Amino acid sequence: MAKLTSITPMFWTTQVKATVAFYTEVLGFECGAMEEGWAVLLRDEIEIMVAYPNPNVPFDGPMFTGSFYINTTNVNQLWEAWKDTCTICYPIDNFDYGMREFAIYDNNDYILQFGQPVNQ
Repeated sequence: MAKLTSITPMFWTTQVKATVAFYTEVLGFECGAMEEGWAVLLRDEIEIMVAYPNPNVPFDGPMFTGSFYINTTNVNQLWEAWKDTCTICYPIDNFDYGMREFAIYDNNDYILQFGQPVNQ
């Protein structure tokens, strides 16, 4: 059986350049490649692609109904870096399921959660 090796989210946006700017200037990603209507963003083990919406699918804004959860080794450091520069979905807290986390909205209103186990 074929082995699945990774998953890379593809965020649809009509504002690729603004999205690249948000991820590089605010969140500390690097732009690995950019062409008209498409870019790849990289930070540590994380890869995100952004692209113009598929013309075969109706698009009125972000369509993802969940969030993107990013595990980190220092959630407190990220919170301190971004709490005053990002739109907060919910503030940092310890949750009953054993994670310390917070969530922000990116410039397209996709929800990005950042967390680590409370016992770390």
